[in-house]
Amino acid sequence: MPLHEQSLSLDHDALTQTLATTENLLIIQDLDGVCMELVQDPLTREIDPDYVRATTVFDGHFFVLTNGEHVGKRGVKKIVEQAFGDRQKVETEGLYLPGLAGGGVQWQDRYGAIDHPGVSDAELAFLAAVPQQIEARLKQFFEQYPDVLPPAELARGIASSVLDNKASPTANLNTLAAQLGDRPDICQALQKNMAGLMDELLAIAAAKGLDNAFFVHYAPNLGRDATGKEILRLATAEDSGTTDFQFMLRGAIKEAGVLALLNRYYHHRTGEYPLGADFNARQAPHDHAELLKLATTKFDPALMPLIIGVGDTVNSQVDPDTGEARRGGSDRNFLQLVQDLGRALGNGNLVVYIDSSQGELQNRKQLKLETIAGETKVLEGPGDRLDTAEPLTLNVVFPGGFREYVALFKKAAQLRQSR
Repeated sequence: MPLHEQSLSLDHDALTQTLATTENLLIIQDLDGVCMELVQDPLTREIDPDYVRATTVFDGHFFVLTNGEHVGKRGVKKIVEQAFGDRQKVETEGLYLPGLAGGGVQWQDRYGAIDHPGVSDAELAFLAAVPQQIEARLKQFFEQYPDVLPPAELARGIASSVLDNKASPTANLNTLAAQLGDRPDICQALQKNMAGLMDELLAIAAAKGLDNAFFVHYAPNLGRDATGKEILRLATAEDSGTTDFQFMLRGAIKEAGVLALLNRYYHHRTGEYPLGADFNARQAPHDHAELLKLATTKFDPALMPLIIGVGDTVNSQVDPDTGEARRGGSDRNFLQLVQDLGRALGNGNLVVYIDSSQGELQNRKQLKLETIAGETKVLEGPGDRLDTAEPLTLNVVFPGGFREYVALFKKAAQLRQSR
C-alpha cells in the first residue's frame, strides 16, 4: 500500500526512499519537537549540526514553517550558529534553515538574510513593546501568591517566560508550569490572566489604528470557536495545557505559509510566481476551503511537487457529555492543507508526525504501541481515541521522537547526494 494511503505507519524505509529519490519534492517542516527536543526554556535548545548540513542536500526542496522565529536571542538562527561554533562559517556556507517563521511572516534564506513580507513598521513597533507588558503582568499576577515560589525561583521562571520575539512576542509558561506542577489551580488562573492580557493588547492595538492587525495563538489549543478565536486548553494535574500565548500578526498562520512556500518553490523551478512576486502569507485567505481552492486553481498540477508536511503538535479532545470533538494543535491546519491538496490533485502528499512527548513538556500525548511476534504497530495516535471522525491522517509516525526522525533525515540526505 502506498505511504499516502497508510495511517500511523512505521515504514521508515519507504519514507527514506521517497525523500532520497523524489525529484519534484517539497518538504515543509516544523522545528521544535521535530528536529530539536522540546524543552521548558527555549534558550537551552540544541540542534545537530549534521542534520543542518543534511538540509542543504535538499536545497530548494526544504523549508521550515514555524511559529517560533529565526532571529533574536531565542531564535533558531542563533541555535544553528552555536551548533557550529562559527557564525562566519554558517553564513559563508549557507547553513541557516530556510523558510518561514513567526507563523509565516518572517522569511529567511540559507545565508541568513531576513525579511518580513507584508509587515509594516508600525506593526513591528507595537510588537516590540509587548514583551515588557508580559513581564509586568506576570509580576503583578504573582503578587497575589507571595508564598507560592521562592523569590529567586520566581524571577527565573518569569525571565524564562518572556520571549521577546520580533514578529511574535510570547508568554511561554513552560518553566512556570513546571514550577507550579502541583498547583493546577494557580496554573489555570495564570493561563486565564495571560489570555486576558492578550485580549487587552488587541484592544490597545485597535485604539492605535491597528485594528485587525494582530491575533493571539495558543499552543497547544483545542481548535477555534465559532468566531475563529482559538480555545484555551486549561491545565490539569497531569497536563500543563496551553503554555504559549503568542501575540502574532494577522495572517501569520501556518496554512497560509504553505501557499507562500509553494509560490517560492514554483518560482525556483519555473522562474514564475503563480501567486505573484509580492505574494505573502498575510494576503492568503484564512478559510481552509478557500486556501485549497486558491492552490488548486493557481498552481499548475503538472508541476505540483510531492509535498511532505512534518509536525509534532496535533491533538483532539472529545467532550464525554456532548460527544463534540475539539481538534487543535499548532501543526494541524498546515498538515491538513498538505493532505487535502495531495488528495485533490492525486499526487500522494504525505503527513509525517513526530512524537515529542519525551521532551520536558507535559502537554503531548504519547503514541500507543503494541508488539506482537516481533512486529510493532501503533494502536493509538495523539488524538482522543473517542474522536472517530478525525479528518487528518498521519501517514508516517516516529514514536522515537526527534532523534529517530533526524537519523532518518540524515540517511535520506546521504542517499540523495550519492545518486
